[in-house]
Amino acid sequence: MGFAGSVSSPPPPLQLSSSSSSSSSSSSWSKSALFSVTPVSFSPPTGKNAQYRKRLVVLSKRVSPLEEAMRIRRERELQKTVKFRKRPPLRRGRVSPRLPVPDGIPKPPYLGSNELPDISSEHQIHDSEGIVKMRAACELAARVLVNAGKLVRPSVTTNEIDKAVHQMIIAAGAYPSPLGYGGFPKSVCTSVNECMCHGIPDSRQLQDGDIINIDVTVYLNGYHGDTSKTFLCGNVNDALKRLVKVTEECLERGIALCKDGASFKKIGKRISEHAEKYGYGVVERFVGHGVGTVFHSEPLILHNRNDRPGIMVEGETFTIEPILTIGSTECITWPDNWTTLTADGSPAAQFEHTILITRTGAEILTKC
Repeated sequence: MGFAGSVSSPPPPLQLSSSSSSSSSSSSWSKSALFSVTPVSFSPPTGKNAQYRKRLVVLSKRVSPLEEAMRIRRERELQKTVKFRKRPPLRRGRVSPRLPVPDGIPKPPYLGSNELPDISSEHQIHDSEGIVKMRAACELAARVLVNAGKLVRPSVTTNEIDKAVHQMIIAAGAYPSPLGYGGFPKSVCTSVNECMCHGIPDSRQLQDGDIINIDVTVYLNGYHGDTSKTFLCGNVNDALKRLVKVTEECLERGIALCKDGASFKKIGKRISEHAEKYGYGVVERFVGHGVGTVFHSEPLILHNRNDRPGIMVEGETFTIEPILTIGSTECITWPDNWTTLTADGSPAAQFEHTILITRTGAEILTKC
């Protein structure tokens, strides 16, 4: 389950500068350069003048076509849009009452308050016993997510998915971590189409061609396991399939560079590089986080280019959970203070794993 807390404070991502002013000046320069080869001189040049004029014309002929090609390419890239079938915007459905949890199941300490808990400043680094418990919690979360994904089909409501997830978790003697966290009313997050994250399950039926992210976190024996995946519902078009595929690839590429001593900022760089190849935006507001006995802690994992300091440590656990969009990465949040959508209504996809840092790499604890 991603977290948005203090994400606005990190330094802005590094960007390739491409201001409109420089673009227009480059464009006008290339046009004048193109025309500079055609005028005819009224007086034939002589001596050094002739040699200079000849070199100037040759230089113009060599450079101008390249400049013009680059200008055309830039214009095409700016005009290029990924076509996808516009779906009716999400509408709030009926949210049913929260489901009960048996008294005998241990519950996380944040229950009883509707206030979001502070992010712990401590990195969660585990001993051998803690790693065993983390593995158990993450394995359960992964199994629940796989079974929840099997429910995804047209006409099923996200409320039905929530009920099934809730039952699977409590049947295993665990607590559904989102339930009651900062007042969240359900046991799982279900984010459909343009919903970036933190969608509250309700009475809306899934439609043929939807995509849905299911975000499962369980609290087992005092440890949280956190994972999510975007599923396809029925006949999904190619543009959305590609968005989902590339988002999962971004997660895999981010995990691949993790190991003891690696810089956290490399994750955002690697994810951004891959997303940009396909023209997708990487949402900056929502981040990965440390996870273990505490639901959300440092380190905060930025998925965009950044200069955030810090290195990974063996035995540490945290999530990586990039959100990619076809259009705008800006967002709006419904009055429920949770459901967050892309500002322009374009689709978004997300994948998440909890990983354990090892001396030589990273173990994916939520891989099923």
